[in-house]
Amino acid sequence: MGKNLVKSAWYTTDAAFDWLYPERIQLLSKRHWTPVDVAKKAARFLATEPGKKVLDIGSGVGKFALIGAHYFPDVLFYGVEQRRELHHYAQAAKEYTKTNNAGFIHGNFTQVDLAEYDHFYFYNAFFENLDSNGRMDHQMEYSTGLYNYYSRYLFKELDAKPSGTRLATFHSLEDEIPSSYQIVDVSTDLLLKTWIKK
Repeated sequence: MGKNLVKSAWYTTDAAFDWLYPERIQLLSKRHWTPVDVAKKAARFLATEPGKKVLDIGSGVGKFALIGAHYFPDVLFYGVEQRRELHHYAQAAKEYTKTNNAGFIHGNFTQVDLAEYDHFYFYNAFFENLDSNGRMDHQMEYSTGLYNYYSRYLFKELDAKPSGTRLATFHSLEDEIPSSYQIVDVSTDLLLKTWIKK
């Protein structure tokens, strides 16, 4: 029972969850990782039934997927992240927390077959192409062209998904959301929005 209490404690606050990572990664948390309460709400919306596969596009250190997987153990949560270091930390946190229903892919989301996933979470991973002050590091190529390319690519992929596909967005400019998606709910601060494809 003691181990379960410790494990559950990781998911209670952002500070508790951040303890899973090195200090340098913790310092990025407030700006770049999904808050625990937001992750729980989004995961609840996306975890429609056992066996469904949810993909976090631009998953960073895996916070959303690990929180979703913890609270909804019958649903499979995945994350795709192009930064090798962040993918490494996501994998390490998954192993440390023994979260078996979470998985992490290293690569650009355009290299992943989105048809394999049922629902999606998107914390505007493309925005750093527009905001030079909000960049995590200088290891990636950034440009407005890349922002537009990624947004159009995701738009097209989401539009091809079947009716009933769910999407949760956080801090999105909504350039990647097709008109075929109907908004279901909006948080009081307007940052978290949930959508269902008609």
